[in-house]
Amino acid sequence: MSLSKSWVTSANSADSDFPLNNLPYGVFSTDALDPRCGVAIGDMILDMQMAEDLNIIALGDEPLFDVPFWNEVMEQGPAVWAALRNRLTQLLSQGGREQKMVEQLLVPMADATLHMPLLVSEYTDFYSGRHHATNVGTMFRGAENALPPNWLHIPIGYNGRASSVVVSGTDIRRPWGQLKSPNHDAPAFLPSRRFDLELEMGAIVGMGSEDPITVDEADAAIFGYVLLNDWSARDIQAWEYQPLGPFQAKATATSISPWIVTKAALEPFRTPTPDREFELLEHLKDTGPMLYDIDLKVTLAPAGKEATQIAQTNFKEMYYSAAQQLAHHSTSGCPMNVGDLLGSGTISGPTKPERGSLLELSWGGKEPLTLDTGETRTFLEDGDTLTLQGAAHGEGYKIGFGLCTGTILPALTDPFKR
Repeated sequence: MSLSKSWVTSANSADSDFPLNNLPYGVFSTDALDPRCGVAIGDMILDMQMAEDLNIIALGDEPLFDVPFWNEVMEQGPAVWAALRNRLTQLLSQGGREQKMVEQLLVPMADATLHMPLLVSEYTDFYSGRHHATNVGTMFRGAENALPPNWLHIPIGYNGRASSVVVSGTDIRRPWGQLKSPNHDAPAFLPSRRFDLELEMGAIVGMGSEDPITVDEADAAIFGYVLLNDWSARDIQAWEYQPLGPFQAKATATSISPWIVTKAALEPFRTPTPDREFELLEHLKDTGPMLYDIDLKVTLAPAGKEATQIAQTNFKEMYYSAAQQLAHHSTSGCPMNVGDLLGSGTISGPTKPERGSLLELSWGGKEPLTLDTGETRTFLEDGDTLTLQGAAHGEGYKIGFGLCTGTILPALTDPFKR
């Protein structure tokens, strides 16, 4: 598929994250405008609230864009999702007859502040990257026991905190927690010393369900995708995770990119999941290409210094797709809600530069990573800014996600002082 041309000139650049082929959904504000839904096109944002007020966008009898989140649109289902995308494409295509009318609805992205694009109902994080799981398992259990016996049969996950999901650009405070040093018998309550990132993708559920759903039904229920950084306190995690898995180590924050890239925009980039070592049970089997070819990278910038690229990989490295994760999640009868967020799990490739966490890149802190500045890192230091980027590449264009950034703030001096 090649570039679709828009009358918004900046959208026609091969370097733009937001060509007409993309049209991702977000929430923005300016000095003059309260937070409202918007659609990214080139270096501009289409004001959806104003478009609806002027009846340029009309999707039903009731307004959908009088609130600053996309949940109302998600609830309308795939037919409305498709109608909206078709209407936006019509309005913004080169030669469109309504250009002059739509021009008044555009806001420069440089003048906008971006906000959470949705109300997150629930958050579940998975552990579905085989290279990541193998690396971590090898570190802690040895290569012969790297993957638990269930790993190649089901997508493993845990229920996280929707309340701590934040939009890109939100500062991240280093957490306190109970730590256990190998050299001491008793734990201590201290700021995390092994704070880490995890490069992930997030799938947003657009249709709820009360009963188990198939992989195909799950795929149809996904509204779109975001970049996701699952901030992780490795030392808190090491002490708490047995026997029930991660808890406080993962509760500090989860950052997402501000633009929801729709599943429709990613359709040309579908790709198969990896070869299976064991055939999956019937309810989880692949029914076609279930993943997406999305290049991903991570940069780390110490305070006031230039950034270093520390990892580069691809979403197609996942062992389980978001549709398989969602289908598995529903099998117990667990209700799935509009606005549920599913984290993919850390995305790592087979080589060291493709590892999506500092835990892997520094091999548990034993192999410090050297930055372009000459500094080294085993885990994150105060003042570090982490930036996740991702894009699927077509012929003369790309489908980008914008940036997913966060800067580490020092731990509170006294977390209980009021």
